[in-house]
Amino acid sequence: MKRALISVSDKTNITEFAKKLIKNNYSIISTGGTFKVLKDNNIEVTEVSDITKFPEMLDGRVKTLHPNIHAGLLAKRSNKDHMETLDKYSIEPIDLVCVNLYPFKETIQNLDISLDEAIEQIDIGGPSMIRSASKNFKDITVIVDPKDYNEVIDKIELSQNDVDYRKQLACKAFEHTANYDSIIAGYFENQIGKEYPQEKSISLEFKDSLRYGENSHQSAAFYRNSIPTSYSIASSKQLNGKELSYNNIKDADAAIKIIADFDEPCVVALKHMNPCGIGVDSENIFNAWERAYSADRTSIFGGVIVSNREVSKAMAEQMHKIFLEIIIAPSFSEEAVEILSSKKNLRLLELDFSEYQKADKMEYVSVLGGTLVQERDSCVDSLNDFEIVTKKEPSTDEIEALLFGQKVVKHVKSNAIVISGKNQTLGIGAGQMNRIGSVEIALKQAIQNESKELMIMASDAFFPMDDCVEYAAKHGVTAIIQPGGSIKDQQSIDKANEYGISMIFTGRRHFKH
Repeated sequence: MKRALISVSDKTNITEFAKKLIKNNYSIISTGGTFKVLKDNNIEVTEVSDITKFPEMLDGRVKTLHPNIHAGLLAKRSNKDHMETLDKYSIEPIDLVCVNLYPFKETIQNLDISLDEAIEQIDIGGPSMIRSASKNFKDITVIVDPKDYNEVIDKIELSQNDVDYRKQLACKAFEHTANYDSIIAGYFENQIGKEYPQEKSISLEFKDSLRYGENSHQSAAFYRNSIPTSYSIASSKQLNGKELSYNNIKDADAAIKIIADFDEPCVVALKHMNPCGIGVDSENIFNAWERAYSADRTSIFGGVIVSNREVSKAMAEQMHKIFLEIIIAPSFSEEAVEILSSKKNLRLLELDFSEYQKADKMEYVSVLGGTLVQERDSCVDSLNDFEIVTKKEPSTDEIEALLFGQKVVKHVKSNAIVISGKNQTLGIGAGQMNRIGSVEIALKQAIQNESKELMIMASDAFFPMDDCVEYAAKHGVTAIIQPGGSIKDQQSIDKANEYGISMIFTGRRHFKH
């Protein structure tokens, strides 16, 4: 008769699994709460203390950490010396380990939990048994996921529980313990405020397979943080449409990062991770929508819309006329869902905007052979930190527009230029190799809009020459906001003074590569 050791925190389907193991000629060893559950269900089971000859102690902290357990797990059946050692000490081998761990992740998601309470949910014996059994996968079956119970039983009954299958289970088990330890390490890093540890593990859980990556010849998958981030596409609720693609997820992520900077009613239209139109209004989200859409009616084709207020029937009727990939909002009216759901492929995502302040503080970017880690650019520039460097001071309306443009420009790919009014982008120049190119693109779009609003220009970085200032002034820009810091700043200031426009230095760059 083979022996199975069962010790689980998640007791889903454990009694059925144990019964099937017994039918397949396994005897059961168990611990604490699992032992009680099995015993209460009339399953024949041996308590682990009968194997170790020691009672559980230290409030259950020590129960399986014993040679009678771990020698039974680690002994190689093909090694004569190992088996003779087991005989010498009257230790029986263990052939199957079914263990899942204390709910540390679930515990720390309760913000009222104290450090001491969290520490008590750090499993010691469980990972030790899993690792011992996984190391010895050539002889032992290890299960950490209740979803695998039926498959394991099928493999046993069909004599297909071979070394290759056990290796797959061992791999999953090591992934499980590595993720568990990563969550614990992350918790302690947060406790002590350690942002850049010497060794860093990122804890992720599989969410979805994707049809392909950025292009159809690239494979891809979507993982979410093991400790879920509420304000994230991974936590959104999809109300309609086909599954999200790799590019959909990246675009949607960029969109919700942008709109998180706006408290007033705001709509962002986005294409290829750059905003093509942003509109705000002091009260009315429909007005914000109209401004975002009218900013660039061409580029939004096939793009993403995000609204930080409920999508109304009136908004849905207008959005329905356009080909869109995704619409994101905190809620949709019943009429809006009905209207927009008539387009079967249009993805509607509901997201809890009240949690935006809990968004990830750090961001990770993959490079060949490594990962870049940095604090996310969540900085909101303050008027108090700005310096007016020209003879002409901006008007009250221009200051309002400059602050709006400055919020937008940090979300545009460098080199980035934003032409805007007080509550609407008018033209956006993104990702050009030289700054004047971005200025020309942004102003071309703004002029096409035939806006009667004032026009300001925001730049994510300084002007290396005065050509950008001159071009802007000649095309109707009346105020400029930029970081400053170029050795030729004075030339740009002089050019602004020559054309009678105002310019503000912020002292802070906002590159987005």
